[in-house]
Amino acid sequence: MNMITYGSGQKDDPWLLKTPPLSSEFSVWRDAEAAPPALVVQVGTTVLSYRLNAIEDAHKMLLAHGDWIELGNADEGKPVKPGTLEAWARDATNPVGGYYGLRKGYRGRFANYVAPVLELLGLAELEHNARNNRIRAIEGRG
Repeated sequence: MNMITYGSGQKDDPWLLKTPPLSSEFSVWRDAEAAPPALVVQVGTTVLSYRLNAIEDAHKMLLAHGDWIELGNADEGKPVKPGTLEAWARDATNPVGGYYGLRKGYRGRFANYVAPVLELLGLAELEHNARNNRIRAIEGRG
């Protein structure tokens, strides 16, 4: 289970989460006023953002998948393993027709940062191994 240190998920009170292997901390908050609404992630001084609807869309995809799926973390521009959460978050057939990431050059690592949010919100179960983590939806949520 992911460890939340504090936070309501707002910019002035972000969630403090850890990556799936529990090796790095990051802050995350919802920015519903952004265009489009965003899930903002800060890792050190680096800020990434993903479409806020990624949370609901990923949960629906995981429910439809019905089983564990590999995360497949990768930076933007790096190849991704087919059939992973990261590949889905970039695929032209997903609900947004491509990347959920909003900041060009920083649109990757979706699985690394959005998966812990899904876990925090009770929408998914996430593994926390040193490598090759997987995620699956929790039924009846969302």
